[in-house]
Amino acid sequence: MSSLKELKQRIANVSSTQQLIKAMDIVASTKLQRVRTQLERVRPIYRQLKRIVEEAGREEAARAHIFYAGREAKNSLYIVLTSDRGFSGGYNANIVAKALDHMNQGKNERILVVGSKGYEFFKKRGKNIIRKIIDLPDAQVYYGAEAIANWVIDLYRTGEVDEVFIAYTHFVNVLSYVPCVERLLPVVTGDKPPLVWSERKYEPDLATFIDNTIPLYLHMSLFRAFSEAHTCEQAARMISMDEAGKNAEEMLEELTSMYNRKRQAAITQELSEIFGSTTILHKGGDHGS
Repeated sequence: MSSLKELKQRIANVSSTQQLIKAMDIVASTKLQRVRTQLERVRPIYRQLKRIVEEAGREEAARAHIFYAGREAKNSLYIVLTSDRGFSGGYNANIVAKALDHMNQGKNERILVVGSKGYEFFKKRGKNIIRKIIDLPDAQVYYGAEAIANWVIDLYRTGEVDEVFIAYTHFVNVLSYVPCVERLLPVVTGDKPPLVWSERKYEPDLATFIDNTIPLYLHMSLFRAFSEAHTCEQAARMISMDEAGKNAEEMLEELTSMYNRKRQAAITQELSEIFGSTTILHKGGDHGS
């Protein structure tokens, strides 16, 4: 059984951990508010761009364009968004499992992994990681997404990859986030039939419009996915820290109660020994008289 000294040290350790958990919870909560606001702003822009790109792709003249036509998929590029830090529950485990399940289709996949957790996961499994991005500052996410979009387009145009997917976690609410894999290239136009004729005019022509619009669309798709993933990460970390804080509080109460019981028992034992010694002395004095 633990001594009073050991219990006191354990209480001190748990209290220290509890303070650290509270600090991490506050940081995650603050970041969540900021990235959630960013996500709410970028979603409408992404949706409008997605609509424009899909409508352009339905034009009969766009069906043969490289960004829509597609080709035999021999090499697939996966952009997988994970975190650099843990303490976020099943956030990382869920998205890497979803991505891995989608990859196992007999194709030659190449991976751009964002976040050290994803890098460690795919490296252990011997996956073909052609690029990794670790510790990307929040202030650089927008420009980082643009750089990745340009890099992806170069790979696709030169034929090094035939299709591009992004694996990220979609934010629903603070308690709900869904891991998903979406195709970025070639662009998915939906099930609607092609437009043989439309009143919409593209300047200077449709091909030039597509060449200039798709890079922007890809940039905003990546930035939106980054925002979704980052929001989910902070929400998951905040929930995880809340649970850890409750566990620490319960442990602290249990240890404190145990400490008080042992301390009371020790005091009672000391008093019993004192009273026992006093009784013996009195009896000894009576015998002597």
